Amino acid sequence: MNHYRKGILLTALGTIFFGTSPVLTRLAEGLPVGEIAFFRMLFGALFILAASRAAGISLPLERQDVPKFLIYGLITSFHFLFYIGSVMYTTIAHSLSLVYTAPIMITVLTAALLKERIPAYKYIGIIIVILGIIILAGFEPVLTQKMILGDIMALASALCLALYSVAGRKERNNYPLLKYVFWVYFLAAMFLLPWSLPQFVLPDTLKQWGALVLLGLLPTTLGHTLYNAGIRYIHPTYANLISTQEVTGGVVLGLVILGEVPSKNSIIGILIMFVGLFMVLIEKKHQYKLQFRKENLY
Repeated sequence: MNHYRKGILLTALGTIFFGTSPVLTRLAEGLPVGEIAFFRMLFGALFILAASRAAGISLPLERQDVPKFLIYGLITSFHFLFYIGSVMYTTIAHSLSLVYTAPIMITVLTAALLKERIPAYKYIGIIIVILGIIILAGFEPVLTQKMILGDIMALASALCLALYSVAGRKERNNYPLLKYVFWVYFLAAMFLLPWSLPQFVLPDTLKQWGALVLLGLLPTTLGHTLYNAGIRYIHPTYANLISTQEVTGGVVLGLVILGEVPSKNSIIGILIMFVGLFMVLIEKKHQYKLQFRKENLY
């Protein structure tokens, strides 16, 4: 399997686990959102710690590496905080539509910071994917002062997601995957802890604890780790576009587990997203084949 296919497969698997996040978060209802985010990242870090021990991977950081990992952890925590805040201040439709402008930000940042560019015509597919998300979410052009603040938070969350993705791409050859994600998850949890303390409520039901543990295991340990593995092989824009399909996974799981029937807009939006992904990914596969053939000549 070549690098491109491996990256697509890893990211797609990660996206399947991403799709469990909305349902599991709903099952943890009754707990403050900041606390849910804290436990999600903490349990994710603990699962990665166990996996690292089993794999014999050393986790301690060199002193000079600590400052940048603090930044990575802070960015990750801000992504969750801004997303949660956006949902509280604006509609889910606005939040979802704006957070998934991240592929455009990733494309720009990757070109500027890592000098990795994508062909200009691929932007058409990116725009179609985002259009599909807007249709699925039912984005409405109604704004209040409170909603504007929420929309700003959603865009800030998208920017943090973009920076998180670019960081993972940048460090792909510098650290083993499990070591990298452990410190990102753990430090994100530490930054989230102060936000969770003012309204901290100890979970008192098996359902809540189970939801928190599964949030740490499925969308975090498996979902985000596979996403970070994927961007080691493919351009982070493509990985992030694939990860937008967590929306599709959430819709399917919402139907199966919670009995929430998707609307006509949801179905149309999902189909449009698939068309955009096809335009971005299928042709690129052949380009990557040529690229790796050239690399193998040297």
